[in-house]
Amino acid sequence: MNKKKAVNGLLIGLSVLLVAGMAYQFTPNVGSLFNRQQGTPAFKVNGEVVTTEELEAARRGNPILASTDEGVLGDDFKTYLVSQAIDRKAITGGLGDIQVSRAEVDEQVKKVREANGLTDNKAWTDALQSNGLTDSGFRTQVKQQLAYDKKLEQLRTSTPAPTDAELRAFYDLNKSNYQSEPQIVARQIVVTDKAKAAGLLAQARGGADFAALATANSTEGKDRGGALAPLENGQPRPVVQATLPTEVGAAAFALKTGGITDVIESNGKFYIVKVEKFLPGQPKTFEQAKADVTTAVRQQKQNAAIEKWSDGLRQSAQVEYVDPAWKIENPTVASVAGKNIPYSEVVAQVVNNQQIASLVGQLPPEQLPELLNKTFKPQVVQQLIQGFAAPNVAQKLGLALTGPRQQIAQQLAQYGAHDVQVTDADVQKYYRENVAQFETPASATLDEASFKDKNQAAAFRADWNGQGDFVAAATKAGGTVSERGQVAPTPDQTGQVPPVTAAAFNQTLRPVGSGSLTPVVQVGDRYVVGYVRDLTRASTKPLSEVAGSIREQLLTQKQAEVGQAFLDKQVSALNPKNNLEAVLAAQAKRVGAQKPTTPAPATPEGGSAPAQPATTPAEEAPADGTSTESTPTESTPPAQR
Repeated sequence: MNKKKAVNGLLIGLSVLLVAGMAYQFTPNVGSLFNRQQGTPAFKVNGEVVTTEELEAARRGNPILASTDEGVLGDDFKTYLVSQAIDRKAITGGLGDIQVSRAEVDEQVKKVREANGLTDNKAWTDALQSNGLTDSGFRTQVKQQLAYDKKLEQLRTSTPAPTDAELRAFYDLNKSNYQSEPQIVARQIVVTDKAKAAGLLAQARGGADFAALATANSTEGKDRGGALAPLENGQPRPVVQATLPTEVGAAAFALKTGGITDVIESNGKFYIVKVEKFLPGQPKTFEQAKADVTTAVRQQKQNAAIEKWSDGLRQSAQVEYVDPAWKIENPTVASVAGKNIPYSEVVAQVVNNQQIASLVGQLPPEQLPELLNKTFKPQVVQQLIQGFAAPNVAQKLGLALTGPRQQIAQQLAQYGAHDVQVTDADVQKYYRENVAQFETPASATLDEASFKDKNQAAAFRADWNGQGDFVAAATKAGGTVSERGQVAPTPDQTGQVPPVTAAAFNQTLRPVGSGSLTPVVQVGDRYVVGYVRDLTRASTKPLSEVAGSIREQLLTQKQAEVGQAFLDKQVSALNPKNNLEAVLAAQAKRVGAQKPTTPAPATPEGGSAPAQPATTPAEEAPADGTSTESTPTESTPPAQR
């Protein structure tokens, strides 16, 4: 067993703190992050030491943080690293009232060792040491995690039960989530040959009796005309989506106004479903949904209680910087409704965003900060302002909304868009303007048999019945075979569709076996017969088949737009202050001042030395007027971290 990998898994499992939606993950290559007391002190949080060694280990353990320690990105990453260490110390410091016995720790460690095959003491010690840990240090982490779990449970159990007003508010905003399952009345044709399925689909869409086609051809339900469920008074009973294979069910239930699906392949079978009637799910009444609603609202209130607890610990944390090299500037990036939002909240969103992570190392170091500062960070600040403002907005509107602040913001947007509707005219307009989305292009698999003589080609076309191999049969008849593979009726370099390809999509094909033969086509001085398989003719789904999905798409889009506009208006009324530009400007100036400077040129003989500025950039105050000066024993209040 890879011991390092084993401890990696167990530490990720045990050393994760979930606080107000933010995950603090301390991976093994970081060691017992923020728990070691040995090393060079960087700063103290409520008197608890965080060492330089811990911080450097954390930096190395995160590929994004390790990518650079220079420039604006390096400053952002340092802000994230230090603020996370402060938060972690503040959170763990708030667990003092929770008792965890040695027996509980022993039991958890035992489970970890057994699960990873590390019951041998030497193997256990080696595994820990390979990750920079000791048994004592690991037990400290386990104890903290158990204490944290107990604290969360304590907070959950002490959270007041949801009120009727809170339950009804949540239900009113989420009625669409509390419905009975939709059903369809439908018939199906199931065959094992794709070409046969394509032919049957063409017949069905051409007006042939679907039930008769199912009775004559389907391998399932043919005794009841392909009905998906037993007949009742001569009509198929409704069924839910789970009755059908996943792919088939998704296609059939997308036909909200009825219709016929395309050929859908699933587990080696080919399905065609005709939906005769779509029966939407019916909304549950408040009383019918109350149990599920209560569970959801209770969880929201518990999460809000955890957020409030962790926020309080962070805000009251006292930070004393011992090593000025680790001091960070964490100014207020925005304020709203009496709440100040620190810049570290923005940086945390940057570091934890997967798309941003993928850009690190791909873009030149000088380009990524500009991209983040101009696009991503402004969006993040706006979202944070809305989140911090949301509880105040809900209270002003008299809405009994619950949950962490960002969840309340989402509910406010839902409230603002609750009466949005999509008209038939909206659906028709979208269909007209985007009809290409609903087109299925023509395609086929094509082989060609080329003959010197036209009569030879015609005789082969007339005589071959599709039995045996096309290549062998055409060769025996004196033809030369070329396998073209998949083709489509699109023009080539000459601007024309190749003649045999055009013939493959002709209406005068001769069915043979699992494919069809084209008419004889003259190409130069040769005569060609094409063998066509897997033929799909170009088609456009009618509006009746796609109206339901279009309506859902438009409704989602309009709700998002209207809801966001409503939220923006409500937050704007609180006169939020956005300091991002000033904060970024101050950061750029501070980081620029930290760059090594090129030595001044020697003073020419007999000349005078260049005039020196009254202050150096490092001595200038930042844009918000706070001092940047640090001393080894400076005690910094939370607002200035």
